[in-house]
Amino acid sequence: MRLKTTFQKGLLVLNRIVRLAGQVGESALSVLGIRSVEEPHHVKRPLTQDVEIRRYGPRIAAETTVDGDRQQALYTGFRRLAAYIFGGNHREIEIAMTAPVVQQPSGGEDIAMTAPVSQSGDAESGWTIRFYMPSKWSMETLPVPDSNDVRLVQVPSETVAVLRFSGDRGPQAVAGRIDQLMKTLRYNDIEPTGQAVSWFYDPPWTLPFRRRNEVAVAI
Repeated sequence: MRLKTTFQKGLLVLNRIVRLAGQVGESALSVLGIRSVEEPHHVKRPLTQDVEIRRYGPRIAAETTVDGDRQQALYTGFRRLAAYIFGGNHREIEIAMTAPVVQQPSGGEDIAMTAPVSQSGDAESGWTIRFYMPSKWSMETLPVPDSNDVRLVQVPSETVAVLRFSGDRGPQAVAGRIDQLMKTLRYNDIEPTGQAVSWFYDPPWTLPFRRRNEVAVAI
């Protein structure tokens, strides 16, 4: 019995070493903007050199709403949602996170996150941060969040106009890109039907010129 227990402990340690090595490798790749996460399925077509039109199908997101400064709200919301996919749920399903979240099995089921991280709202009504769930999950199979601040929502199909950019993704930079997107839509006689959102695909340590950032609006 003692030999069996020692063997099991050895396997556990080995498994942790392998997972840690994988995380280090993923983190190093994320510095260069190399991603290994699923994106929500969509079809796309170019509108201009800088803007494209995408059609997304239904998808599920874990979301939270945070008041205050836009950048701080993004960090706070990210931590809340990361806690959920790290095991802060009724089934204690756990994963690891790298760029921005990568599935690292620890036994049993696990939850990953698809890119991008979505942010919408304003300082008055609060900012809503979303992690999109991988396509294999449904509302029936996803575990319930432990925190009342985190909720699971069904996001319906939508058509959006998207402007992609790299580099700075602070509030002023995002506002400038949203203004650029809106001007492009007006020039092409396309009417937005919703509020602009910000999508971020890379962690803060990714080299700025390798970052993938987007602003999008439903049309």
